[in-house]
Amino acid sequence: MRRKLINLVWIALGLTLATTAAAQPLTRLVFTTNWFAEAEHGGYYQALAQGIYKKHGIDVEIKMGGPQVNGLQLLAAGEMDLFMGYDIQTLSALEQGVPVVTVAATFQKDPAVLIAHPGPKRIEDLKGKPIYIGSASNTTFWPWLVARYGFSDAQKRPYAFSVQPFLADKTSSQQGYVTSEPYSVEKAGVKPTVFLLADLGYPPYAQTIVTTRAVLERKRPAIRAFIQASAEGWKSYLSDPRPGNVLIRKANPQMEDELIAYGLRKLKEYSLVSGGDAAGSGLMSMSDERWQRTREFMVSAKLLKAETDFRRGYTLDLVKTVKVLP
Repeated sequence: MRRKLINLVWIALGLTLATTAAAQPLTRLVFTTNWFAEAEHGGYYQALAQGIYKKHGIDVEIKMGGPQVNGLQLLAAGEMDLFMGYDIQTLSALEQGVPVVTVAATFQKDPAVLIAHPGPKRIEDLKGKPIYIGSASNTTFWPWLVARYGFSDAQKRPYAFSVQPFLADKTSSQQGYVTSEPYSVEKAGVKPTVFLLADLGYPPYAQTIVTTRAVLERKRPAIRAFIQASAEGWKSYLSDPRPGNVLIRKANPQMEDELIAYGLRKLKEYSLVSGGDAAGSGLMSMSDERWQRTREFMVSAKLLKAETDFRRGYTLDLVKTVKVLP
């Protein structure tokens, strides 16, 4: 009888603790992506759709970015807690005195590509030929192409985010993301040659999770939970994307099902999420070595001053506790 009474006490205590935990208010986090909802954001929408964020004690609102959204500016102004950033952008902002810090990386490889017509076997074959390049690329991968492969500014043509000029000139190439622009080219009847710059040594992570020092100090446990839950969301999305895709289409009704499927296929084919540091250390991982390589490129390209303390632009403290293997 005494043993049964003790067991009943323990059961009652467990139920009380569970009820108390469930009653704890969720910590709210506002996360803004870098573009309209797409497969490249799938793991985050999956975590939302499957209640993974709430399971980890956080109430996450995902806001879409876009061409008119200055994410870092809004982040610095306190309009959001987390922003989907980019290493080069983050380090440049840090140098200008913006107290931003990267806490995790979605993509182990930058998805930036050069897209050419059939024929070229190596990226060097594009030297001296027209390349449609956006203005923002002048402070990202273009200096890397110039230094590594001897490309010249004389090759550049203005890129207006349309594949039509490229399709009209069979000697040309253009920039893009491996998960999207090749799809548009293929729909136009051309099987493009695609060069993923990351596979050729271009060093930055992409679609990183960026916050400010102030928010990190105030919401550290919640941000750590966000990284953990997002990693779980990405693992789930890469296995069965249907729940996340429902929310992607709801947020961005213009997104085609075929493009979502194409983007997911390329995420897997190029191991954008699951390769690199993530393969051994877990999804969302980063390393000092990769950040050092990005810093060295930026300094050599005069995109960052050598004396800038680039290590203040990231921290491994949170992501190293997340061990969600692909």
